[in-house]
Amino acid sequence: MPKTPTARSTSIAGLLTATSLVLALSGCATYDVTAPADARAEAPAAAVKEKDARVAAAADGKNEAGKNRPGKNGSAGGDAGPEVDCRKAKCVALTFDAGPSENTDRLLDILKKEQVHATFFMLGKNHVDKRPAEVKRIDAEGHELANHTWSHQILTEIDPAEAKRELSRLQDAVHKITGKSPRLMRPPQGRTDGEVSRISKELGLAQVLWSVTAKDYQTNDSALITKRVLEQTERDGIILLHDIYKGTVPAVPGILKELKKRGYTVVTVSQLLSPAKPEPGMVYRP
Repeated sequence: MPKTPTARSTSIAGLLTATSLVLALSGCATYDVTAPADARAEAPAAAVKEKDARVAAAADGKNEAGKNRPGKNGSAGGDAGPEVDCRKAKCVALTFDAGPSENTDRLLDILKKEQVHATFFMLGKNHVDKRPAEVKRIDAEGHELANHTWSHQILTEIDPAEAKRELSRLQDAVHKITGKSPRLMRPPQGRTDGEVSRISKELGLAQVLWSVTAKDYQTNDSALITKRVLEQTERDGIILLHDIYKGTVPAVPGILKELKKRGYTVVTVSQLLSPAKPEPGMVYRP
């Protein structure tokens, strides 16, 4: 029987986690899926209290520079920059897959100029291993480090032990360069199942899918990439782009300008989920 996702919802009694009992009894392996808004609504009371305190401190101008710097205690963070409250703000997460590449420094220059932070789902082979300086810069400038496997193998089509190596090898490489371990991963082609979720949980990784794709792997037309992103973007969405393709980075300034014009606050995935923290094994899908 195929692996079956189990959605988490807050629509009943405010907070409801869907049960997988029936599916388990019928022999199906399940994995949990939740949306960013539901994750925020289900955040533990202590996390909500902590978030409210940070928001209040920011409003009072009491935030110390760098106080909430991501990556403390060896985690790859994502709560960079000014305190953002996506419970109230119209947020969208910006993510880049499959880098770093020769285009990454230019992208980082743009993000720095626009004062925007993003989540980078990085590949190991021919990327992280060849461009440690870019990995260090991504981290140093407050972006979120995330895992896109070592060599982009489809995790649902390989042996579980190999799938674990695909993820753990990237974890080890990023930690060696930055001293921090990603908390998020994006399965290649978005393909996951119960076994991949089990492995992710074991490695301390939450899974992140997307709601917006420009299909920039099909075109170098920056205007078309911009159009596709803007047509699909809604509140609490997750934008998927690739900084490895030459048409993508030139599209970013126009995308950011129009998103801000439409009232969006562009954030990392972890900022989008806050006050919830990424839950290992969980699949986050808008």
